[in-house]
Amino acid sequence: MGKIIYGNEVAKTVKDDLKKDLDRLKKEGKRLPKLVVVLVGNNVASVSYVTGKEKACKEIGMENELLRFEENIREEKLLEVVENLNKDDSVDGILVQLPLPKHIDESKVLQAIDPEKDVDGFHPVNVGKLLLQEDGFLSCTPKGILRLLESIGLSDLSGKKAVVIGRSNIVGKPVAQLLLNKHATVTICHSRTEHIEEITSQADILIVSVGSPRLVKANWVKEGAIVIDVGINRDEHNKLCGDVDFQEVEPKTSYITPVPKGVGPMTIAMLLENTWESYYKREGKKQEM
Repeated sequence: MGKIIYGNEVAKTVKDDLKKDLDRLKKEGKRLPKLVVVLVGNNVASVSYVTGKEKACKEIGMENELLRFEENIREEKLLEVVENLNKDDSVDGILVQLPLPKHIDESKVLQAIDPEKDVDGFHPVNVGKLLLQEDGFLSCTPKGILRLLESIGLSDLSGKKAVVIGRSNIVGKPVAQLLLNKHATVTICHSRTEHIEEITSQADILIVSVGSPRLVKANWVKEGAIVIDVGINRDEHNKLCGDVDFQEVEPKTSYITPVPKGVGPMTIAMLLENTWESYYKREGKKQEM
């Protein structure tokens, strides 16, 4: 019977620590870190995510601002908004909520963000720094996954076989690189992978991020494995579920994350932490000048 890793509890610890830091800044009369979220259109999921981020900022006392634009905003106008935020010295973190409307080049917009304010960790500079193991912003969900592993005592993954299902730029690829940086032996599986169950059933650590409800069954999982479920889906009964069939898989695991209350809360906590780190670095540079 697997132990459940409740990401909401780990996230609360992170936010409590950040709140203490922010309370100290307030007492000292110093400027507070500020996160600005740019939202285009009315995508239901995007609005929900943004609302969660706003709520989390308020909980810890972090400055936050939401800039909302109609779906028909011109790409040039959005790039101008990003450039103004880059120049605004009161802004420490910039997040452009994805997806963007089809007429806007997401890559161009993400690359326009100052890498030092890219608290989502999507800019090519920060992606490159991840690959080279240099200091930069880590993508929030992968960073949160590593923090969950650390919460159960797994900081060094030497000798561990890790399998990642999914190869997205947001989760699959960066989390695979993070695991590799922690000395795990990593395999990435995807929709073209043959005999996927044979590969996943050898994993000591299995991370699933594909957006397919209850895809992973018990026969995909090694006895005693650690399973991290990144998926957030609605099943045929409109019930929230992950990419892992939790009821079937949980008895085989040593640790497993639930959906909800698993990886999701960690993503927002890491966003707040990245914004704090941006503030800390930028204020430090000002003092050196």
